[in-house]
Amino acid sequence: MYDIGIDVGGTGIAAGLVDDGCRIIAKKGIATDRSMTAEAMTAVLVTLARELMTGSQVSPDQVKSIGVGVPGTANRKTGWIEYANNLPCCQGNIRQLLQEQTAKSIYLENDANAAAWGEYLCFGDKPESFVMVTLGTGVGSGIIQDGKILRGINYAAGELGHMTIRYNGIPCNCGRRGCLEAYASGEALIAQTEKVMAKKTKSLLWELCRENRGYVNGKLVFDAYRRGDKAAVKIVRKYVGYLSEGLVNIINILQPEVLCIGGGISRSGDILLPMLRELVQEKIYSRDSAENTKLVAARLDNDAGIIGAAKLRLCKE
Repeated sequence: MYDIGIDVGGTGIAAGLVDDGCRIIAKKGIATDRSMTAEAMTAVLVTLARELMTGSQVSPDQVKSIGVGVPGTANRKTGWIEYANNLPCCQGNIRQLLQEQTAKSIYLENDANAAAWGEYLCFGDKPESFVMVTLGTGVGSGIIQDGKILRGINYAAGELGHMTIRYNGIPCNCGRRGCLEAYASGEALIAQTEKVMAKKTKSLLWELCRENRGYVNGKLVFDAYRRGDKAAVKIVRKYVGYLSEGLVNIINILQPEVLCIGGGISRSGDILLPMLRELVQEKIYSRDSAENTKLVAARLDNDAGIIGAAKLRLCKE
């Protein structure tokens, strides 16, 4: 038997057919059209699901459920996506629309929660408490406790990227200032790099940027770091310092068994994790405890959201 998981993002929608062993059997993707209505979005999701089944020669009877991860607040009681500031086309009762067109059990979840659930399911020995922080365009996060996703009274819990780490700091798109997302997201790292590059015109960063068709990204910065570029070393150390402030807050509040770092920047875990572990250990309140949070890199990359969405039916209520 199978489940279908769909990860809806601001730039793309990825769907996968997932077996009972949490393995993706087939994948389909399409660019996101932000101008779509909720009805048009539903039609796209239905088409992707049907194409997955047809291409894999799987009948609808072999599919148990369809799960959808969305970048917003998904009300599991009503089926409405109540808040999706970056994707207005998701605002509507996607669950009801999907149920009407597929006759399947439909599960909705915040995309970061779905990704955290996917990583948790594939972790091996299931930790009692598990937190995932995703470093992408923003800073997403999900909290798993005793096999349940922590959602809060309004399904909006777990927005750890919007804790303040600098009072009256850089403006964040959530409306506050000084949020972790404004300092430790992938976009924040790019902004920090461009600011340094404007002053350090002889940095290796410029050469790597030209090789990357003029674009700055996180990989470029860490590649320059590996090659000993002084400007890149300064950028990475400052960035990791910002990130460590947020992770220390998370650990001090929740003391999870595992804190998992995902997103594109986590692919440079050979540099990122040792630095983070050292800084976090120095700062956490429990630094002298015999047992502390394990800081690990995510394993599923972009598949976490698909697998987590597909297996939402397994999550305890």
